Amino acid sequence: MADTCGQIVLGSGLTVLSHPLMYIKVLVQVGHEPLPPTLGRNVFGRQVYQLPGLFAYAKHIIKIDGKLGLFNGLVPRLCAGTVGTIVHSKVLQKCQESNFEVMCSGQKVEEGSLEHVVNETTREVIARSCATILTHPFHVITLRCMVQFIGREAKYSGVFDSIVTIYREEGILGFFAGLIPRLLGDIISLWICNILAHLINTYAIDDSMSHTGEIKNCSQAMTGFFASMLTYPFVLVSNLMAVNNCGLAGGLPPYAAVYPTWVDCWRHLSRECNMSRGNSLFFRKLPVGKTYASAQKRFY
Repeated sequence: MADTCGQIVLGSGLTVLSHPLMYIKVLVQVGHEPLPPTLGRNVFGRQVYQLPGLFAYAKHIIKIDGKLGLFNGLVPRLCAGTVGTIVHSKVLQKCQESNFEVMCSGQKVEEGSLEHVVNETTREVIARSCATILTHPFHVITLRCMVQFIGREAKYSGVFDSIVTIYREEGILGFFAGLIPRLLGDIISLWICNILAHLINTYAIDDSMSHTGEIKNCSQAMTGFFASMLTYPFVLVSNLMAVNNCGLAGGLPPYAAVYPTWVDCWRHLSRECNMSRGNSLFFRKLPVGKTYASAQKRFY
């Protein structure tokens, strides 16, 4: 219990610090570009038109809503983090107490073996999936509180009011908009990260090397970053579906298309080569063939 409380406190602190970054990232993901591109230079010194980066976007939000405006949607996100940490810890503990194993040869599984990695990853997938499902309603509210910035709405003003609004307009399913691609992304990312780290630690790192522990930790971080890059399209599609056709300007035509399913959203983004939109908030090059529409503040 003490460990869980410590994780909640630490996680809440990191959430508060990183919230402006997530806020700007979500607005970029849905395609909101309030500032026109400017002429700059790339890493090779060539002149290119660049989209406003993190700091320019933050200054724009502060100019309109003040510094507190950077923390829209923070409360439901903190609720999601707290509930998710508790659920993840409890489910993982139950899996370990029940000795849940997918690969079992009847003998004690050696730590660091492939069987051990598969079993540990499966337990983590179960725990993380349970936490994701139970906290997704808070995630949906968080995203919609952020996207309100585009149309200057006040439809989602608080956690309880937002719950009532979503249930009245969309029913129970409204709380789980965008859940499937989010779950798929989490599961695929976890398996890629752990399996790649196992392969690197087993076949590329010699235990006789100095600082083996630090090298293995570094490989785990690198594979985690690689996995997150590969599964980023799932995150993008999930966030877009969470706000799609919810009554906000940022999720309705003419600003955004209405997608019947998340697969339609995926196909549309893929056709427009927008699967990485919002992945980077620095050195954002203007997409080739796109024009800036000042009336709607987005690119076509």
